[in-house]
This record gives sequence, structure tokens and C-alpha cells, in this order.
Amino acid sequence: MQRDSIDFGKEHIPTLFKKILVPTLLGMVCMSAMTIIDGAFVGHAVGSNALAAINIFCPLWLLMSGIGLMLGMGCSVVASIHLAKDNVKAARLNLTQTVIFGSFISLLIYLAVRIFEVQSARMLGASDILLPDVLVYQKWMSRSFISIFLQSVGLLIIRLDGSPKFSMVCLSLPAIINVVLDYVTLYILDWGLEGVAIATMIGCTTGGILVLFYLLFLSNKMKFYKQKLSITSLKLSVRNIGYQVKLGFSALLGELCIAMIMFVGNYVFLKYLKEDGVAAFSVACYILPFIFMTGNSIAQSAQPIISFNYGAGQRDRVKQARDLSLYTAFGLALILTLAFIFFVKYIVMVFLPPTANAYQIASAGLPFLAIGFIPFVVNVSYIGYCQSVERPGIATVLSLCRGVLYLVPSFILMPQIAGTEGIWLAVPSTEVLTLATAILWAWYVKKSRYSKNTLNI
Repeated sequence: MQRDSIDFGKEHIPTLFKKILVPTLLGMVCMSAMTIIDGAFVGHAVGSNALAAINIFCPLWLLMSGIGLMLGMGCSVVASIHLAKDNVKAARLNLTQTVIFGSFISLLIYLAVRIFEVQSARMLGASDILLPDVLVYQKWMSRSFISIFLQSVGLLIIRLDGSPKFSMVCLSLPAIINVVLDYVTLYILDWGLEGVAIATMIGCTTGGILVLFYLLFLSNKMKFYKQKLSITSLKLSVRNIGYQVKLGFSALLGELCIAMIMFVGNYVFLKYLKEDGVAAFSVACYILPFIFMTGNSIAQSAQPIISFNYGAGQRDRVKQARDLSLYTAFGLALILTLAFIFFVKYIVMVFLPPTANAYQIASAGLPFLAIGFIPFVVNVSYIGYCQSVERPGIATVLSLCRGVLYLVPSFILMPQIAGTEGIWLAVPSTEVLTLATAILWAWYVKKSRYSKNTLNI
């Protein structure tokens, strides 16, 4: 297989960043577009209740993806530093330990969801009306938990290995398969929501298989390494996994932030606007992962560049890559904000017919949500930078701000302050407060008397 020519330590930073970002962003855009098409099929062919049921389940999906991103980001940062020091064996050991541990955790979560399926659905916020659809979707999608984890881990490792284009294939091909099978199961076989769940499960499984195929047969340096069965080896594995979790924990929180938005939002919208409100909010929940993926694609593209040069002690290159990623985040987020404000009715029409009550609610509310896209994307990108330079503390704090500390109070207070519009403004309020926290922390570091001994953030 012909591999992309990438030299993380010497190549011009903008050229290097572009070389990784373009296929990464295209892959994520393709996956997001296919996910949106998936939602359009469900909304028009099955109905708004089915769309709401998928939204109820989504936090579990995001949990699995978050575990993959947490371990994948931690592994990628550690492996990047090892590779910068020509320690290939250590990089491979970390990769192998990550895949084994994450697959085991994914299996445990699958078993828990299958054994306590009704309790899981209720915990996620399924009402009596939505419960049957949630159970149908959950039954099939839980079977792809390990594949979702593998895909999330693999994308980071494959880019680090110098194959961002194959990483793009791992994102886009499963999404395309999902959409094609959606059409078959809905319009030819008439399987309804169950057919959609089966199609999505097959798409996710395809992504996991592609990652394993690459790591087993196509990888350059990031290969599996045989583990020793000894107490010493086990202790080393626990230590390595613990450090990876520490580094990547904020990546898990980033996914859980989306899950928390969905989880809390479902309850709040159900309280104020009933099932039609949840269906309208589900449109936002198809869009928010797309916004998150934009920031995440920037963070993941910059990560191997930043971590490699951080490990090699090239601080100027680290700062250059950081600044480029933040400027890119701002520019892309501005474009997305304008698009969602001026074309909101057409966007909602993709998911819901104009005659539906949920269509009117979503059309009125999404422009308020779009106000927060710029701080949203910049926050995700900056948190990714903090992870890349082994600063898990501030990355975790900012992720907690986005996912809990500011989010929950915003969902409680904003409807009381601004009525129905306040529900939609909860996320923008959260992101603005988080960005303000990041700016204050950066100012503190810059002014600190210890700043000369650290990277100037």
C-alpha cells in the first residue's frame, strides 16, 4: 500500500496540517452527512417518534465512542512521544494494551445493556410512548459497541502511522454502507426502525473491521505487539492504561458532553414541549455531533504534529501548530454558524415534514443554538491541544465545564430566564462560559512566574 509521505518533525507546519486535516475533515464530513441522511430517512419514512427514540439511545453510542477517543487520544499522545524518541516497541505495546483493555470494557457495557435493557432505556429518558422504539433500536445497536470503540481508537492510530487517507476510508465507507442499507431496509424490505438499526450496526461493524485489517496487515510502525503473561507485564499494562486514561479523559468527557446535552436536553424538552419537543431537539442532536466532529477533526489532525514535536522538544513548531488549529477552528465554525442561521428551514426540512409540529419548534430554535458554534468548535480544538502536550488537568476541567458544571445549570436556568428560547440557548451559554474559563487560565499561565519553564499557551 502506498503511504502518505509525512515527516512530523521537519515538514512545513501548514503543509503538514493540511495534509492530515483535509482527509480527516472529509471523512468526518462524509460520516456526518451520511448520519444526517440516515436521520432524514427515519424522520420521513418512519416518523418523529422513531427519530426521538434514536436520540434517546444516542448517549450510549457516544459513551462507546468517547471511551475509544479517550484511550485512542491517550495512546496516540504517548506513542507519538515514543516514536519521536525512536522507541517503536513502546509505542506498539501501548497500542496493544489499549485495544485489549478497551474491547474488554466495551464487552462489559454491552452485556449490562442487554441484561438491563428496559432499565437502560428508562434511565436514558424513554417515555411510555417512546419505550418500544428505543428497545428495538437498542437491541441491535448495542451489538456494535466493540466496533464503535475500535473505530474511534483506530482513526487516531492510523493517522499517527502516516495514513490519513485510509483513516478517511474508515470513516466514509461505513457511513455510505449505512445509508445504502437504510434505503434497502426501509423502502424495499419495509423493516421500519428495526431495519435502520440493523443497517447502522452493519456500518459500524464495517468500520471496526477496517481498523483491525489495517493494524494487522497494512500498518507501518503501529502494529500489535505480543504481550507477556506475567505479573510484571500486567503491572506495566495497568500503569500504561492508567496514564492513557489520564491523558485522554477529557476526550471521553468531550463525547459525554454531547451525550449529556442529549440526556439533559431530552428531559427538559419533554418537560416543556412534550414528545414534539424531543423530536425537534433530535434534529439538533443530529447536527451537534457534526459540529463536534469539525472541532475534533482539527484537534485530531493537529495532535500527532503537536505531540511528536512536543516529545522532540521543538516548542516553536508546537506553538505554530496550536495557533493554526485554533484559527482554523474559528474560521470553519463561523461558516457553519452563518449556514445554520440563514438556511435553518431547509436544514430542518431534511429531517421533518413542514406540516409536523416538531418542524416548527426546530425551525424557531436552531438559530439560537447556532450562536454557540464558534466557542463550541474552538473549545474542542483547544482541549485537544492541552491533551497533546500532556496537560490533562486543564483539559479535564474545561471538559467538565462543558459537560456538567456549566451545562446542567444552563439547562435549568435559561428556560426560566428566556422561556422556550432559553432551552436552545443553554448550550451556547455553556460554551461561552467555558471559553471564558480557558482564556482566563491561559492569561494566568502567561502571567505566571513559572511560564518561562512551560509552553506559552
